[in-house]
Amino acid sequence: MVAAEGIRARNRSAIEAEILRVGREHLGRYGAAALSLRAVARDLGMASSAVYRYVDSRDELLTRLIVAAYDSLADTVDDALARLPDPAGPDPSFRAIVLATHRWAITHPHEYALIYGSPVPDYDAPPERTTPAGTRVTNRLIQVLAPYADPERETARDRQALGDGPDDLPGQTGLDAGVLRRGITAWNLVLGTITAELFSQYGPSIPRDDDAFLDAAIDEALAIVRPPRPHRSSSTSARS
Repeated sequence: MVAAEGIRARNRSAIEAEILRVGREHLGRYGAAALSLRAVARDLGMASSAVYRYVDSRDELLTRLIVAAYDSLADTVDDALARLPDPAGPDPSFRAIVLATHRWAITHPHEYALIYGSPVPDYDAPPERTTPAGTRVTNRLIQVLAPYADPERETARDRQALGDGPDDLPGQTGLDAGVLRRGITAWNLVLGTITAELFSQYGPSIPRDDDAFLDAAIDEALAIVRPPRPHRSSSTSARS
């Protein structure tokens, strides 16, 4: 009995993996809004009623694809961070996260669009399912930028931007609102740069080197997060 249950579980996992594989293909062909379990079943050579035994709705398929995309990106980021010398410091770690995200986006454009693009019409992501995977990369960002925390830089504007402050956000206790807000701003800057490249949003009128554009965006993002350098006042002495 135990062996039979194990075989059934493996068979179920294999079929669910195939459903996700075809679902990803359909993201590329038709877009998330047009995703259809019936169409997925047709390409798998299965009856639609059989597919519903493994994935009970289009929304469930979207949720699984979203979670899988977030986890795939986070695994890529974790691998990039693991390759850095220890300790790496905030700047090289942030750069590694951005470059890993960029590489993943280039090789998974439709999954990137699913998690960082426009919301899918008539779909509400269940936060209890998508939040753990969806916050893996941002939690890594917070970890690597934490050394830049500076309570003296925190302003009322920082705390206003985050509502009651970072203590109300899961996993953010002890991180001042200033570095958290600046970190979010920096991340949005590099995501915008990746998105513009990936979906050709610059247009033909802006000649550019995409790698140089991204490298400059990383530098500017880090400048947002870093504490300001101490100002050194110059003194002059008069000779009598």
